[in-house]
Parts: sequence; C-alpha cells; structure tokens
Amino acid sequence: MSAQPIAGTAPDHVNIEIDGRALQVPKGSMIIQAADKVGISIPRFCYHHKLPIAANCRQCLVEVEMGGKPIPKPQPACATPVAEGMKVHTRSEKALHWQRDVMEFLLINHPLDCPICDQGGECELQDVSLGYGRSISRYSERKRVVADEDLGPLVATEMTRCIQCTRCVRFMSEIAGTYELGGMARGEHLEIGTYIGKTIDSELSGNIIDVCPVGALTNKVYRFQARAWELIARASIGYHDALGSNLWLHTRRGEVLRTVPRDNEAINECWLSDRDRYSHQGLYAADRAQRPLLKRDGAWIETDWDDALGVAVERLRGVRGSDIGVLVQPATSCEEGALLARLAQGLGCANIDHRLRTLDFADAPVAQPWACGVQALQTVDAALLVDCDLRSELPLVNHRLREAAKRGAKVFAVAAQRHDTHFALSEQFIAAPQALPGLLAQLARAVSELDGAPAVPEALRALLVAASVGEPMRAAAHVLRNAGKGSVLFGLQAQRHAQASWLRALAQYIAAATGAAFNAVPDGANALGLARMGALPQQAGLALDAQLAQPRKLYVVYGAEVPEDFADGGKALAALRAADCVIAFSAFASERLRELADVILPIGLTPEIDATLINLDGTLQESAAGARLPGEARAGWKVLRALGGLLDCSGFEFTELAELRAALAPQLAQQPVSGAGLSPPCAVPADGLQRIANVPIYRGDAVLRRAAALQEHALTQPVQALLHPQDALALGVHAGARVNVEGISLPVVIDAAIARGVVRIDTTYPETAALPPHGSTLNLTKA
Repeated sequence: MSAQPIAGTAPDHVNIEIDGRALQVPKGSMIIQAADKVGISIPRFCYHHKLPIAANCRQCLVEVEMGGKPIPKPQPACATPVAEGMKVHTRSEKALHWQRDVMEFLLINHPLDCPICDQGGECELQDVSLGYGRSISRYSERKRVVADEDLGPLVATEMTRCIQCTRCVRFMSEIAGTYELGGMARGEHLEIGTYIGKTIDSELSGNIIDVCPVGALTNKVYRFQARAWELIARASIGYHDALGSNLWLHTRRGEVLRTVPRDNEAINECWLSDRDRYSHQGLYAADRAQRPLLKRDGAWIETDWDDALGVAVERLRGVRGSDIGVLVQPATSCEEGALLARLAQGLGCANIDHRLRTLDFADAPVAQPWACGVQALQTVDAALLVDCDLRSELPLVNHRLREAAKRGAKVFAVAAQRHDTHFALSEQFIAAPQALPGLLAQLARAVSELDGAPAVPEALRALLVAASVGEPMRAAAHVLRNAGKGSVLFGLQAQRHAQASWLRALAQYIAAATGAAFNAVPDGANALGLARMGALPQQAGLALDAQLAQPRKLYVVYGAEVPEDFADGGKALAALRAADCVIAFSAFASERLRELADVILPIGLTPEIDATLINLDGTLQESAAGARLPGEARAGWKVLRALGGLLDCSGFEFTELAELRAALAPQLAQQPVSGAGLSPPCAVPADGLQRIANVPIYRGDAVLRRAAALQEHALTQPVQALLHPQDALALGVHAGARVNVEGISLPVVIDAAIARGVVRIDTTYPETAALPPHGSTLNLTKA
C-alpha cells in the first residue's frame, strides 16, 4: 500500500515513506535529501549537499514504489525527486544487491594502497566498502593506471585512485568559480585533470581535498606525516581575515600538522580558504622567537623572563606616558587588546592604535559590524564594490556574493583596477587612486537625483555639484535604488586610501539613499574586538599617523612587523629607528626586528593560545589553545599580566583568564562610533604615476609570509611593477623590461586591468614595504 496524503500537509510538501517511515518533505527534494533529514543512511560518493547533482557513481541506488507498484529499474537516490505517495526501500534485498554490485565495479580499478594512502582511516570509499564490498575480488585483469598531474604546492594527486565522482570538478566550477578541473575522454578512459597540465590557482583549492571521497586528492603539505587516528582535533578560528572561519587544528604532540574546516553555516559553511588551511606552516618558521631576547652593548643575548621583564619595566618607567606609543597588530585577541589598553592607561599613555594600514584618520574610523550579515549577502539583488577585491580580502564572502550573482544580482564596482571576482560584473568604473573620490561622487550625484533621494550632506555638496554624470552611472544608480535588497561593500583598499574619509562618506550616502546595507570590510581579523577593548587613541591620544610623524621616545610594538604591516612602512621604519627604545612582543625574531628592537618578548599566536575574536558580523568567538607554545614563549595575556603587575597598573589582579573574560563582558557589548570629519581635498597629482599598493592574498601577516607552500603559490607573484599598456608605451618599456623606482629595480608587467596613470607595486615584500604608500606619486625610469 502506498503512502497516503495526510491531512494538514503543507502545500509545498509531499508525503513519502522511506524504509517504513512516513515523512513529509519539501517538493523538489531528492530521495537522498529526505533520507538524510531523518538520519536514514544511503551510501554515496558523488553526492555532496553543497554541490550540484551529478548522479555519476550510482552507489545510492534504491528500490522505489509508486502507486503500490515497484519501479522495475533501480533509482539513484541523489537524482530522483520525491513524489506524493512514493515508497522507498534503501535496505531491501534488491537495493542491497544493486549497491553491492556498484561497489564491486568501483573497486575494479582502485589500487590496493590503503596502507600508504593519506586518506586511510577517514576515507569514504573504505567506509562504504566495509559495508557493501565483497571480502574477495573476482577481478583478475590488470588495473588501469592514470598519470598524476602537478596541481601546485597545495594539493597532491594520486589519480589512479580516482572514481570519477566529479566532486572536485563541480566544486571548482560552482563554488570556486574558476573552472580549472574537468573530465577528459570517456568510459574507462575518463580522467579528471586540468586539460593542459596547469596548476590550480584558486584561493579555495584546498576544499577539493575535503570533498574527494577517496585518496585521489590529498594535502601536499601534510602528506605522509601522520595517520588520522594519531591526530587530536582542536576547535579554533581563522585569524587572517575578519570572517573568522571555524576550523579544526589537527595536532600530534602539540604540533599542528594540518587544518580542516569546521562546519558553521552562518560563517564559512563547510569550506575553508587556502590561507587559513595552510598558514600553520608559518608557526614553525626558522626565526620563531623561543626565548626572551635583550640587546646589550649592541649584541643580542638570550635571557630569562625575569630579566627581560625587569628591563622592560625599567625602560617603561623611565619615560613619560605621552612619550610612549603602543602599536597593536589588528589580529590580536580581545584579551590581549584589553590588557594593552589597561597597560597604556596605567602608564599615562593615550597613544595606542591598531589601525596600522590606515592613512586617513580624519573621520576617526572604527570597524563596525556588517549591517547585512555574511549569510544574507548571497540573497542580495544588487551590490556595489567600493575599491573592494573580495577574492583576496574575504575569499569565502566572495563565494557568497557569487551565489547572489548566479541568482541574478547586479554587481557594480568602483576601483583603481579591474578585479577578478569569478563572476560577471554589471559595470566597472575605473580611475586612478587620487581620482576615486571624484568617480564615486559621480555615482553619489546620480543617486541623489533620483526621486525621493535624501538630501546630500553639506560636506559633500560641493564635490557632488562638480561631478559630471554619464549614462552608465545613472543606470547603476537606478539599479541600486530599485533593488529589493542591496549592499555596499567598502573594501580594504578603499579604507587604506589617503582620502578614505571621503570615500567612506560618499559610500555611506549611496547606501542610505538606495536603502542598501553598508558593509565595510574590517582591516584585521579582530579589528572590531580591539576597537571595543579600547585599543584606540584615548582622549587627546595620538593616532597612528601622528605617532609616526612625531616619533615617540619609546614604542611598544605588539605582534606587528615593521615595515610590512604598516600602510606607510617607510615612515614606520623611520619612527622606530628614531626612538630611544622599542619593546616588541613578537612571535618572530626577524633580522629587521633585531635591528629595531631593544627587548623581544616571545608570545604565542592565535592557534597556540586561548583567545576571543569578533568577526565582521559582530559574532564573538572563543578558541582554546590547540598547539604547543615553542620554547619559553608564553601566551600574550600572561606576559601582559606579569608586566602590568610589575608596573603596579590597575586591572592586572586576576589569576585566571576566566576572571578577565568575565570583567570584559560589558565592554565586549559596546561598539565605538566613528567620527564624521573629512580629510583635506585631493591634491593635484605631480608628474609621475600613482601607486597602487596591494597587499597580496598570502602576505597579509607575519604567519602567512612564513608559510612556504603559500609563498610558492601562483597567487603570490614575485615583486613587480604593473603598468597599463599606454603608460608602458609612454615610458618606452615593454613586458619583461626593468624600471627603477626609488632606487629599486623592478620587472615590468603589462596589465590592461590597471587604470591609466597608475603603477601597481604590491607591498609587504622586503623590497617594497618601505616605498611611499598607496596613492603616492612615483617617478619611474628605465633601468
């Protein structure tokens, strides 16, 4: 007897029966989805709940009855939609027979190398074959062998193991959006590859390791290091961008051997960006600071904590509070940020800042939670990217926006270069950095001329009056205004602009006038948390720019590298060189830091300490220490507690981290507000080319810069000067030639994605980190 309609069934649901259980499931669902919902296990390989259905492997064959009559042929559960009155048998004699037959076919060509396979112990093929495979093989012919491809430094291949489920192909095309993998040939000759033997250049490529149900794609960095049962999983958080991806650290004897995603649908779903997955290599760099270091008579010596803290206390007591500057790396935890603010207050110092890559402080910018959450971004109808390279800044947020674009959302961009978003933009408006405020003003004026638009703020009126609006701008304004749900994404490059306050005010007006959410990408993994903890100039305190322009006698540098982590690296270098003393809390003792510092106190990194971070949605996330601290390094909050106690500062009386967290709870709920000032109008550029100073995706912080595999990746290009073809022609240089910039010789790359009048020279490289900052005018000469 077939399942009968039940009174009260929702109009968008149907009644079915699976293994004797009556269910109501949404129309359009597949059988496998309905079964998963109630915990009925159906074996599968090609099906993945986040990927399009392929129905390749046929492992999920089930027996189906309709109208009381069995369908004679087996049905793939992943590709068979439910229907009213359907009865499904997943464990009947027929279903099990079909599933076992498919399992036998899949194992015909699979190599017997489980003992040496990295997937051993966590392999879906092993698990399913245990339940559905035969104890012996009837196949005696020679197994096929497939040549491996070099997919780059992150993913290792053993393609003889591949069962052609195409999960990796579908991930690259539908989620990553790069279409770098595909199937070649047919039948038993089908092979998965990159067609022309190229590497995979996606920033999300490591996820194909997770979706691969066999050992065909494995982690090249982790390869042959350990077995799954030797590892301990520790919950942690990604700290290289403000998304705060949830992840597991897999450790053995306290050493992180690999990182894998931890499901959180509201943040990173079940994916992980490559920089969060592979950055753990940087924890074990050769220059890792393992013992306190002191500079005595110009030479560095290792010492103990009592001696190092004693010298730090002596130096801090010997300087007036106003002569101290505190510079904080923006991925620092909330606990450390709060203690640094207390330490500064106890020393009478108001000069503390974590906005190290900011140039314009006119409107006192402070990181704010997103008005439109990450999860909601994939449902927007229109979006505006203001100098925002989402693929580099927030790879998994770029995926969310791509999902919206696939559903028909219109996305516009205003920037100094064309960014590769992996989805089609409706329009891109490109101008040199110093012309960006005027370009964005054109869009703001087009919006202001729409019916019902709010009044233009007085401070912006003159700029909008001077703007001339073309038809493409009017069309973009019309789309943004009429979108049911819109978002304005204010990118890191916009925040690092010399006139960021103008760009921010214009973007906020556009958002308000079109009813869109204003989402500024926080510049740092814990920028929101540090702002709430008070790691900002207090009262008459000096912001970063003033601290560097008027060098302090003593600097406390917490977790940051100079000059790589600063917007104006040259100015930061000069300021620290001019100081009488530099006390560095650092996980690394680089040659540059040894040159600048007088005391180096080794501290732990986020995977090694208990930490609280606040992501761009305003979500507070705690992580516990997962890895062992190297040598005599200590958690930063413990070092600060000891230092604050020795200095008799208030607020350091606690003994456990839980006490500190309890005291910080009210502060964590308070959100500082940005100001409303504007920097002086843009100056007319001098002769030369304006610099775009991008921070490469895998060079954003000290740990990434030390992750060897990420530095070998195709997205980490060698330092070079990128020019528009017409600018290169005017200079008389060609691709591969060299130009001199501020005494540095760089190779030339011709790139039409760059605006006219611009040279892109990425920062954070040793050669370029101290060059004039983003938007500066540079004079290039032929080498």
